[in-house]
Amino acid sequence: MITVTDTAKKQALRLMEDEGKKGYFIRVGVDGGGCSGLMYQLSFDNQEKEGDKAFEDNGVKVVVDKKSFLYLVGTILDFSGGLNGKGFIFNNPNAGRTCGCGESFSL
Repeated sequence: MITVTDTAKKQALRLMEDEGKKGYFIRVGVDGGGCSGLMYQLSFDNQEKEGDKAFEDNGVKVVVDKKSFLYLVGTILDFSGGLNGKGFIFNNPNAGRTCGCGESFSL
């Protein structure tokens, strides 16, 4: 399960509306790369793929591919618009180490 905060929900819905992506969902995943070894991915999608895991939290549908699910289970998706930068934040309890920018992690 991936939890979506009210702030992340509001921002995601606004971005989907601005981009004309009504009826889309949030797709999150993990790819190799970044300074810590694994990088978070976030996009808007409207088609599920075989093996995807789908959740609904706080009125928002979130879809994760099978491989990434193992790395992201229990993650809280938040959004920050503060002085330290603006963007979606992954609060991942599985991450053993994260980089300074928060965009990559390792186990």
